Amino acid sequence: MSTKILPEQETTPRTSHGDGDHERFAHYADRNKITESMVTGTPIRALCGKIWVPSRDPKKYPVCPECKEIYEGLPPGGGEGGDDKQ
Repeated sequence: MSTKILPEQETTPRTSHGDGDHERFAHYADRNKITESMVTGTPIRALCGKIWVPSRDPKKYPVCPECKEIYEGLPPGGGEGGDDKQ
């Protein structure tokens, strides 16, 4: 048995918005994942597809129009953890 060392790769999460507007909005994501992400620093995916690490007060930003549209189209009751803004 041998051990192989893989070359280090830099990964940068991509967002679905090319113009930077995603930084101006609060996004919807699974509330359990938001909490975990804020503690561990692990990126999560919003309903609109944005990948980020939540770190700011969502009350200071308008809701992402894409997230809002998707959220309003979900059936009542949501999933396991529900969805919340961040």
